[in-house]
Amino acid sequence: MHEGLSPEAEKLYLAMLRGDGDAGSSGAREELERLGLIRNDDVRPPRSALAAIASGHEAAAVRARETAEFLAAAYAERGAKEVDFVEVLKDADEVICAFEDMQSQAKSGIRALDPGSYLSPQPEASPAQPPALARGIAYRVVYESALLQTERGFASVQESIAVGEQARTFPGVPLKLVIADSDRALIAVPTVTGGNVVALLIHPSVLLSALIELFEAFWRMAVSITPGSQDDTNAEPTTATRQLMALLSAGLTDESIARELGISDRTVHRRVSRLQQLLGAQTRFQLGVQASRRGWL
Repeated sequence: MHEGLSPEAEKLYLAMLRGDGDAGSSGAREELERLGLIRNDDVRPPRSALAAIASGHEAAAVRARETAEFLAAAYAERGAKEVDFVEVLKDADEVICAFEDMQSQAKSGIRALDPGSYLSPQPEASPAQPPALARGIAYRVVYESALLQTERGFASVQESIAVGEQARTFPGVPLKLVIADSDRALIAVPTVTGGNVVALLIHPSVLLSALIELFEAFWRMAVSITPGSQDDTNAEPTTATRQLMALLSAGLTDESIARELGISDRTVHRRVSRLQQLLGAQTRFQLGVQASRRGWL
């Protein structure tokens, strides 16, 4: 039942559906009558009554957002010393709430850098992600590569990929960052004393634009994570792969590499394409960067 109905009234409504009209308190019965769920001890269809409750909650949420915007404007006008495009969130529940609100209110996409939780070494799935993906919100996330070295971390990332997230990995992700559309960003940092997290909620500004550019730079450099085994790249590099990468890095053409290796041009192209797919490289230059980072050269 909808959260607008009390547990006691919900219990009584279900009991009455089963024919137990004597169950429940008088207060619960009055609540059901007030909401139009029972009339003269007859159980009524719940859809229209609960739809009205839901509409009331939606209207309240709209009013709350409008009030928040009004108060934020009033705060900015009073000439506060703090910059008006940054909010400091010091309470952990407040940080979590802001993170989930960004996802539920996003209109097109969520971008994130994830070095792992500051309070836990593993990535943590957000309950707000599946509903957002279901309504067409695109997710692009760059994970710290160390997260994928643990079974639990790899499984968590694979679960997100399975529901539609685009994921990449990069060593040394510098901060925990979430960007909703191009409207808001959330930066989470550990406190000096530890055991808690402080977050900055960034509104449209030069700083927000810089954070978006920061994400895009890491996205371009990062390696794609594809569905499959944690050991997809463990078979590499073979001696043949190292030899091919060395020739590519020397700037040789496919024809020259083919002659050097005694294989066809088509085989060279096929092997290079497979390596690009394996390492998530869009160009041969990116392939060289990724192979160098992995120690394949």
